[in-house]
Amino acid sequence: MTKAFPSIARRLKSTGIKLLNMGTFQITRFIENWKRYFLGDIVDVRPSPSSDVRPSLAGPVLSLGGGGPDVDDAIQWMINQVRGGTNSATKVNVVVIRTNGNHDYNRLIYAMKGVNFVETLVISNRQEANKAEIFQKVKNADVIFFAGGDQCQYIRNWKDTKLETAVKSVYLKGGGVGGTSAGAMIQSEYVYDACASSEKGIETRDALEDPYRDITFTYNFFNWGNLKGTIVDTHFDRRQRMGRIMTFIARQIKDGVSNSVLGIAVSESTSVLVDKNGLVKVMGRGAAYFVLGNHIPEVCEPRSPLTFSNYKIWKVRSGDTFNLKNRPTSGYYLRSVKKGRIDSNPY
Repeated sequence: MTKAFPSIARRLKSTGIKLLNMGTFQITRFIENWKRYFLGDIVDVRPSPSSDVRPSLAGPVLSLGGGGPDVDDAIQWMINQVRGGTNSATKVNVVVIRTNGNHDYNRLIYAMKGVNFVETLVISNRQEANKAEIFQKVKNADVIFFAGGDQCQYIRNWKDTKLETAVKSVYLKGGGVGGTSAGAMIQSEYVYDACASSEKGIETRDALEDPYRDITFTYNFFNWGNLKGTIVDTHFDRRQRMGRIMTFIARQIKDGVSNSVLGIAVSESTSVLVDKNGLVKVMGRGAAYFVLGNHIPEVCEPRSPLTFSNYKIWKVRSGDTFNLKNRPTSGYYLRSVKKGRIDSNPY
């Protein structure tokens, strides 16, 4: 090892980093003001892009986690889809992105089949998000995973930066983009950004009582093709958030953003997986809800309770599917909101 990589070995020895085995090591270090945690192969075993023989990626795919305990099989699904199948010889490089925290995803993901290396980048401000080194690391990844956190921080720190451009390039080359909780919510075309609310955010009762109080949205972030016209919400069953996603949908229509909006609501310990053709599979312990609003709200005004009739709701349980490109014309139930109250149990 010392003869093959003398400069690396000296650096590792001087910083007290433990060599794991030939060609593989774990690194924990500071680079200027941002943290990097690495686990995997020192040298990417694939040919360089300039050789024109780099294995093509089989995506793009998306994984939207509802928060709480992660669905490990959903992350593995995303990796396998990008590799081209469970039996593919291709190994992928995974980058985890967050604004704070540690490297708790590294060992989990590195143990999965088909992973060459995992790197966690803690990117906590716009200056870091515009660094050329971070841009290159993210651009060269095959799978991106956004940890949970605060979607307002994510938008303020990452939107309209080189980091955003790099993530988009991974998706466009057939890679995978996933996330959980706030990391999933930033993937939809319309994003409830929570920037005007308290740390707890807006929940169902307040949202239905006043659809405009402390409720703000962000647009033109990632804009994935298969999530056009959608807004994602998470921690759904546990926090009883049907009323708030109904409000978010009504706002997009009332404000003239769109005349039809599909809410994608994901329960905790559950993931919504979107393949390259827009076919969804739900995986995990809970269900996902697809909530469609497709007409002008009867009442959606500041300081007035919401009234909106006939939301169409599809409840999709674990193992079942939903087609985003060719939405089903049956299998839904209807729920209405009148003066801030949902007419019957929406779950």
